[in-house]
Amino acid sequence: MKSFMFIASAAMIAGAGVLVAQKNSVAVQPRPDQLPAPGSATPKPSRPVARGEGLLPSVPAGFTVASYAEVRLPRLMVYAPNGDLFVSSPGTNSITVLRDANNDGVFEAQSVFAKGEPPAPPAAPAEGAGARGAGGAPPGGRVPPSVLGAEAPPCTPPPPFAERGPGALEAPFGMAFHGGYLYVGNTGSIIRYKYTPGDLTAQEAPEKLLDLPRGGHSTRNIIFNRAGTKMYIAVGSRSNNDAGEDCRRAAILEFNPDGSGYRVYASGIRNPVGLALQPGSDTIWTAMNERDNYGDDLVPDFATSVREGGFYGWPYSYIGKNFDPRYIGSFPDLVNRAIVPDVLIPSHSAALGITFYTGSQFPARYRNGGFVALHGSWNRSVASGYKVIFFPMTGGKPGPIEDFMTGFLASNGADGTPIEEWGRPVGVTVARDGGLLISDDSGNRIWKVSASGGVR
Repeated sequence: MKSFMFIASAAMIAGAGVLVAQKNSVAVQPRPDQLPAPGSATPKPSRPVARGEGLLPSVPAGFTVASYAEVRLPRLMVYAPNGDLFVSSPGTNSITVLRDANNDGVFEAQSVFAKGEPPAPPAAPAEGAGARGAGGAPPGGRVPPSVLGAEAPPCTPPPPFAERGPGALEAPFGMAFHGGYLYVGNTGSIIRYKYTPGDLTAQEAPEKLLDLPRGGHSTRNIIFNRAGTKMYIAVGSRSNNDAGEDCRRAAILEFNPDGSGYRVYASGIRNPVGLALQPGSDTIWTAMNERDNYGDDLVPDFATSVREGGFYGWPYSYIGKNFDPRYIGSFPDLVNRAIVPDVLIPSHSAALGITFYTGSQFPARYRNGGFVALHGSWNRSVASGYKVIFFPMTGGKPGPIEDFMTGFLASNGADGTPIEEWGRPVGVTVARDGGLLISDDSGNRIWKVSASGGVR
C-alpha cells in the first residue's frame, strides 16, 4: 500500500519545519468590453522553491486537500474503464498507472504503463520568442505588406497524411480510452495502445494513426464525443501570432476513431490545451493560452465552449473583433465573425486542464461547474495563475470565476520581487469518489481535494 496523505483544511496551511509564505496571484476577471490598449511586456519567469514541510495549498472552507501521489512531472490524468488512473508525463516520455482498487483514496500499485526514449532537448526558440512563442508588434504596429501579403492565406494546407503504421511514445499529453484502446496525443502524432481493463503495462507496441505538426506549442490533447464516433484533437500554434501556419494548428481537429475523416472543427484558437465535454451534451470546451508581449493585462486567456466551424480570432484579432496590432485591417470579413469566448481569465495565466464537476461529493453549487488549472505566468510583472479556478454553470451558462485552490506562490512578484512557486497546476479531473484531482508538474505530485462534510 502506498499513500501520501498529508491533509489540511482551508485554514491549516503550515506544519513543522521551514515554511514558505503563501501569496496569491491576480484575481480580477477581465471583461471583453474593458480590455486595455496593447503595450509591451518584460519576461518574468517564475523560479521554483522548496515546499515547506507540511505546507499545502489552500482550498475553500468546507474542503480538505491531501497529497495523493508522487509522480514525476505529471500533466494530464484519465480514468481507465476499470478505475485505474493513467497519468501522462511528457517530460519523462512516459505514462504511469495508479491503482486504487477498493476506492479508499489510497493506491495499492503504481506502474509505468509505457515509456519511450528520453525526450530530446527543446529546440531553441525563434528570434524574439518568449516561453510561449515568437511575435510582437513591429515598429508601426502592423506587419508590412511584404510580410503579410495582400493575398496571404489564413493558413497553409497540410501535407497528405501518412499511412498508419508502427508508433512510439513521443512526449505524451492527452489520453482517452475508446473501443479497447488507449489513445495518446503525442506531440507529433496520435497513437493507440491495445488495452484490456487491468493492464498495468502495455502488452504490445502502439499503432500510429496519424501525424501532427511538431514544434511550437507542443501539447496535443484528445477527446471523443459521447457516442464514440468522432475524436477531437487540440493542436496549438507554432508561434506567438504569425500568420500562414499549417491549417492543423491553432485549431481543434475532428477525425474518425481510426484516424480518417480529417477536418478542422474550429480555428483561430491559439493554443487550446484542455478539452472537456459539457455534462449532458457533446459541446466541447477548451482551456486556451492567448498571445503574449502586449502587456500585463493583454491578451486574456480563456475557457470556452467551441462552436462547430467557429473562428476565435488568432492571429488577426483577439476576444472577438479586437484587431491584433500586427494585422490591423487584415481579413476584415474573417475578423468580423470572430467569437467572443465564454470565460475570460487573467492574461498569461496559462490555462491548461479543464473539467466539469460530475460528482456528488461537493456541495450542489459545484455540480456541472467548470474547474480550470492555471499553470502560471512567465511575462507578467505580478504573477497570474498558479492556481485552480472554478466557474459555476446555471442554465448551461457560466458564471464569474472564483479561486478554488491557491497558495502555490511563495512570492507573486509584486514590488519588483522575483516570482517564486512551489507548485504549478496542470490537469484537473473528478476522482471516482467525487473528489477532485489536480496534477502539479513543479511539485511532482497529484493533489486531492475532498468535501470535508461528505455528500451534501
